Amino acid sequence: MLASLWRTLLPRACPGCGAQLGTEAGLCRACRAGLTARVESHSPLRPRPEPHLVTLGRYQGVGRRAVRALKFGGARDLAGVLGEALAAGVPPEWGVGAVVPVPLHPSRQRQRGYNQAELLAREVARQLGVPCVDALRRTRATHQQARQQAAGRHEMAGAFAVRPGRLPSGPLLLLDDVMTSGSTLLACQDALHAAGAAEVYVAVVAR
Repeated sequence: MLASLWRTLLPRACPGCGAQLGTEAGLCRACRAGLTARVESHSPLRPRPEPHLVTLGRYQGVGRRAVRALKFGGARDLAGVLGEALAAGVPPEWGVGAVVPVPLHPSRQRQRGYNQAELLAREVARQLGVPCVDALRRTRATHQQARQQAAGRHEMAGAFAVRPGRLPSGPLLLLDDVMTSGSTLLACQDALHAAGAAEVYVAVVAR
């Protein structure tokens, strides 16, 4: 109630289209209506094309602007809107038992103040009624994938490890904000599989 009052008293622009948000949190109703999760296959993450990836679409338009506002603009309330939309696209037959966010390196998280993937993962987990588990850690700092050429992305191999005693049982949903080449998610999947995870699905806001 108080949050809604503050949104009314302090007008803000919608990150997706620039219209006034009013009492809405995160995105205006028009932009929310355009968020539709879909299940896709993506060859870099599996040897055979199989439905395993939930995404809200390509990194463009409203999705791109929303991700950038969440990631770089401090608009944390967007995690609720985007996470709810992603969760709606997770097939029940996947039987997801826990949501695992892609971690930031501690130095980058201190600089940003939060991990946007973790905020998204918490909301997706809440919507699915499963735990959000901080099961992964970065073993070393890496460059931002969006700024690298494809030839340099091999540095992600071995960049993640599972925290001792933190691997959830059952199928896992690995969550990140954006998939560029897929190498970050592959490295996370490799770490989870090496620790004993049998099935790892993926959810990203944009690809």
